[in-house]
Amino acid sequence: MKRPEPVQVIKERRDAALRALVGGVPYAGFLGIEFDRRGDELTAVLPFSDKLIGNPLLPAIHGGVTAAFLEVAAVIELGWSMIWTGIEDGSIAPESLTPENPPRLPKTIDFTVDYLRSGLPRDAYARAEVNRSGRRYASVHVEAWQDNRSRLFAQATGHFLMPAHGG
Repeated sequence: MKRPEPVQVIKERRDAALRALVGGVPYAGFLGIEFDRRGDELTAVLPFSDKLIGNPLLPAIHGGVTAAFLEVAAVIELGWSMIWTGIEDGSIAPESLTPENPPRLPKTIDFTVDYLRSGLPRDAYARAEVNRSGRRYASVHVEAWQDNRSRLFAQATGHFLMPAHGG
């Protein structure tokens, strides 16, 4: 009987795959977006920085930054859901996924953002949920909050074209 892998090996494999996935979205790095992974659940984190402020009089996070944060969270969640099974069953070798050779990511068809309140000058968090994912098309819903998970400052729904298999 095959011995189970040590937990640390599994954790490192998952983290390497996630780094490669996020590395495939350079704008995420520019904004400073990070991902907190707990098992297969991802939370996008947008650490506060002065460069994110759109209106210094309020001050509030720029609407474009908010939309980009939500879209990045959706794309990474969708990409993660695409590779998770392969990482777990060994059919995708994490070392084959690098920032220079990331997995093919879905392409945005449309993305609708609801701005519910101003994004305050502090860290923001987002979670995306894949509503539907087929071979060619996927639908994702994202929610963003700051201090209180039940008090959203923005939410979005997006539709994505899935990458063709094998290329």
